[in-house]
Amino acid sequence: MAQSLFLFMQMEFPWELGPPDGRYLLRAEPGGEAEHVIVLATLAASRRGPGRGRSWPGAVRSRPLAAQPNAAPEPALVATSRASIIDPVPVSAERQARAWLEDLDPEEATRDAFGVLNRVLHLHRIAAADPYVHEVSADQALVIRAGWGEGEHVADGRWLHAREISWRSGPRPGLGRGRARTAALRPQERFAELLGARGSALLCESFALRSRLDLDHSRLALAAVELQAAFSAATAELRAEQRPDLEIRMAELEKLGDGVAAQARRALAADGELPNEEIVRHALERLEAALRARTIGGR
Repeated sequence: MAQSLFLFMQMEFPWELGPPDGRYLLRAEPGGEAEHVIVLATLAASRRGPGRGRSWPGAVRSRPLAAQPNAAPEPALVATSRASIIDPVPVSAERQARAWLEDLDPEEATRDAFGVLNRVLHLHRIAAADPYVHEVSADQALVIRAGWGEGEHVADGRWLHAREISWRSGPRPGLGRGRARTAALRPQERFAELLGARGSALLCESFALRSRLDLDHSRLALAAVELQAAFSAATAELRAEQRPDLEIRMAELEKLGDGVAAQARRALAADGELPNEEIVRHALERLEAALRARTIGGR
């Protein structure tokens, strides 16, 4: 009998992801074949709190321990977790598995795997009505692996062969050079300004970030609705700052506003038609450019 080997991507994080440990099947439509098997497991945990079966690193002790003078506290135990994204269709020969791993594009495979995991986390956030469940990025992973193994072994986090993937942040699709963009935003300087009340965080910035996250994770309807909120807030907030250096950008945003509103209406329509991704993406990029220009201007 031919051996069945399952291909997987696996990542570990220094916290619990949210959903309970277990195996989950992700389908594209009701009754359809599973596209992915996702296995979540807690590897180590701190003290357990009542009721939820999850670690509560900050749980209150009934008998607090006295702090020792001049002594640094021991680091608290933390929960770590493992997520395995498994292809439900096995291969029947090791040479096929080896060929898959040899031909693997690490960047593409990592992005795809995190897309699947983040879809699961998003759906859990909705189902649990827990706003503190959040998506994750490859930069946050302790380790990322790709490999293959037998079914039960892979489901238990084991494998016959795997290799670690080195990950470095790259540019997001459609945003150009990621490192140059980060440098232009001078995040550490801006952070200090905000902490010291020498600058202001705008509503439109938060809406734009939320829209970007949802667009990057193919939640187009959400991205369109949030983008409309971002545009509405930006029109008021940026105009109120009376920045002559932003006049051209403001005129561009106002010109795009009607199209953004139309895509938001389409997202909310009952006919199920999705917004135009090209329009949403372009408008969001122009808003992000305007916000970068505002930051570079030193205010």
